[in-house]
Amino acid sequence: MHLGLHDTTLPELVRTKFAKAKTDGELIFSATQLDIIQTKSGTPFQLRYCPALAKKPKADKDSQAPKTSKPDPFDEPSPSLLVASVPEHKPTHIIVLNKYPVISQHFILATKTNKQQTHMLEPEDLSAAYACIREWEEATGGRLFGFFNSGDHSGASQAHRHLQFLPVDEMKRDQNHDEEWEPLIELILKSQSSESGMRSLPDFPFKHFAMALPTDPSTEQLHATYTQLYDAASEAVRSHIENSDDLTLHPSEGGDSDISYNLALTSTGMAICPRRREAAVLHDEAGKEVVSVALNGTILAGTLMVKLESEWEGLKKDAGQLDSVLEAVGIPA
Repeated sequence: MHLGLHDTTLPELVRTKFAKAKTDGELIFSATQLDIIQTKSGTPFQLRYCPALAKKPKADKDSQAPKTSKPDPFDEPSPSLLVASVPEHKPTHIIVLNKYPVISQHFILATKTNKQQTHMLEPEDLSAAYACIREWEEATGGRLFGFFNSGDHSGASQAHRHLQFLPVDEMKRDQNHDEEWEPLIELILKSQSSESGMRSLPDFPFKHFAMALPTDPSTEQLHATYTQLYDAASEAVRSHIENSDDLTLHPSEGGDSDISYNLALTSTGMAICPRRREAAVLHDEAGKEVVSVALNGTILAGTLMVKLESEWEGLKKDAGQLDSVLEAVGIPA
């Protein structure tokens, strides 16, 4: 697929729209503090501290109050946030800005019609996503990280199907020059592959799978890679369930996936991690449970964000807690 953007480029559209929406107050950009921490095996993770997000109201999942329908941000999105409908002729997707970004130029690719986030991605979803990545990188020379959250334990916040994108240069903007960090998916793709082409990092806290993509992959190749990764994630979940009682399969009536997972996509590969929890508990020095940290698909970029100073300080002081968090939200390796 080609996006069909004439007389401009995707990065230029996103940059221009983002700057105007920010100036006009149509999106709320929250600055973060950034530090680099590591797993016990030495894998670097970005740790972001964003106290502004702690002020956002959050629905009580245990509340007995009647639930009202949640507005769909991708159904007739605000013109100030709508970047484009793609492809130009017979659009299947829309590109919109994230209304509450912590990374500049964070944008979203959503289906034009309301399809379910919990259903499997379709070939045209992957084709449109890869077109965004390809056209971004051709125009800027910089990398784009794409991710997809699916299922109750994945960190997904909207039911309308969408993938999200972050410019890697913007992710690294506040990073000290002497600190080494690259997106986790890139590190996985550099690891040794099996005969089937599957890759994973040794000594990593949770199960994950990645596969390299050929140069200029076809829609069929993208979908075949996604299916192969999904099958590996599904098998890992089922194997875990056989030996543990802390997870069950999701109901799959109506086409829903019966597992929660995060998917990552770059121009060179695709990665997946099955999930068993959305959040993990942090402990203080006395071992007391203090707060929980929620993670979404940016976990496959090697980044996590906290809202409270206690989370920020706790993860920096005790590197072992990072491994505990990752193991708790994923399927233990």
